[in-house]
Amino acid sequence: MPVPNFLPYRLRTLSREAALIACAAVGGGLFALLDIPAAWISGSMLLVSILGVIRPLPDLRKPWFDSTMVMSGALIGSSATPEALAATARYPGSLFILIVALAAIMLATGAYLRFVARWSWIDSLLAAAPGALSAVISVAQDKGANIGRIAAIQLFRILVLVAVLPSIMKLSSGGGGAVGAPPPLPVISLPDMVLVLGCALATGLIFDRLRVTAPYILGATLASAVLHGAGIVHGTLPPEIATAVMVMLGAAMGGRVSNLKRNEIAALFPLAIGGFVVSMLVAFAFAWPAAWLAGVPYASAMAAFAPGGLEAMAMLAFAMGLDPLYVGAHHLARFMLLGLSMPFVVGWIRPEKPPPEN
Repeated sequence: MPVPNFLPYRLRTLSREAALIACAAVGGGLFALLDIPAAWISGSMLLVSILGVIRPLPDLRKPWFDSTMVMSGALIGSSATPEALAATARYPGSLFILIVALAAIMLATGAYLRFVARWSWIDSLLAAAPGALSAVISVAQDKGANIGRIAAIQLFRILVLVAVLPSIMKLSSGGGGAVGAPPPLPVISLPDMVLVLGCALATGLIFDRLRVTAPYILGATLASAVLHGAGIVHGTLPPEIATAVMVMLGAAMGGRVSNLKRNEIAALFPLAIGGFVVSMLVAFAFAWPAAWLAGVPYASAMAAFAPGGLEAMAMLAFAMGLDPLYVGAHHLARFMLLGLSMPFVVGWIRPEKPPPEN
């Protein structure tokens, strides 16, 4: 239904953005009803992308995006509790292999997209990043990268990984009993939440003034991680806020995917399959020595090294009856490492036009 022309321009823009966010929420809700891991971000992005192919959708304005990045950083940093940090210290050798694996995954998958798809290095490396999706999108926005195709590759990897990884792990380990859902995380108190968000915003503004790449998510992550890691504050943001952040991220990414031409979207599928295979082969190759070094089943190492989102991989680990401490420690380390380092990993690369196709 078209918005009446007599409405002020800003009100019309706000109504279009509200409609976009509402569509994203519907998509995330549908995936949540189907009990799909990472439902709110993958479902919202997928529905917005589909609708955008049918009819052009607006991009969310910068204030929406920046506030979402601050909230995302606060959520990422809340994972760095003293207990979680202590858990990561139990597997030093395996975690070192994980760091090498991260570099290898990004270089191998990035090289595939660079030389096969003829993408720029910035687009290739951001699409190859195994997780930390909010940080990836923030850096892509700041560097002027093609968020649409980066988001499409990332979404494909999440959906396929969730679909096929349980079967692969069952084949490698003979299966495992389900242990149920993880215990709910404590919700942060109101004074602590005000402190975290205030420090997150202040640090983001300082980083923005210093012209740091992706300043809001980097500053918010750093501030939240310090406050939680030092034991100054306890708990994570309320689940309603976390869900809203996932929906906003899905809306932002889905809107960019919808800007792609239909023939470009079709061309992304074989690239996504190839990139997925490359990243999985590299990840599982490094998981083998890590499992031997840590003395855990190979299936646990596969879940720990799989290039998927923190939420999706954690849920799969619990559903498969794997060692939650080992898997969680590795995904926390990867999540924090990528979230904090991503702005610097590609920050030195100058934007470029993709090489001409043959």
